[in-house]
Amino acid sequence: MSFVIIGLAPQPFAHLFGLPGEVLSRQNILRKTVEARPGYPCRITLEDAEPVETVLLLSHESHAAPTPYASRYAVCVREGAAAARTYKNELPPVFAGRSIALRLFSQGGMLPGADMGRGEELTAKIEAALARADLACFRAHNAMHGCFPAEIRRAD
Repeated sequence: MSFVIIGLAPQPFAHLFGLPGEVLSRQNILRKTVEARPGYPCRITLEDAEPVETVLLLSHESHAAPTPYASRYAVCVREGAAAARTYKNELPPVFAGRSIALRLFSQGGMLPGADMGRGEELTAKIEAALARADLACFRAHNAMHGCFPAEIRRAD
């Protein structure tokens, strides 16, 4: 079964790009200068930011369903990222070398399943989840830190 992995749209973050640090701080947002790669995975481009680039570290609601599984957690976005990246039937660079947890949600936003994997193993687990008729939406999370890197959708 075909799938796409989609980065976050940049528009909800664009008004934050370039704001002074004290203005960001009042909104619980940090500007970080990237010192090493990997380490700052951008949720818009689905790549790790390069050294010397700046990213914004902020809280993002990745699952807004009115259920106990609603989720908000820290994410990084490259400051100035202009377009969300989409990967069809392949894993984005931001997944490389990371264990990824899959949260498998029903139409009503409940969590009837979850899985975890890396690399080709993860691809096989995504394909197996896509075959389940009881699932409506799939969210990837970094297994180590728990942050949301991307949504996975059926491509068909």
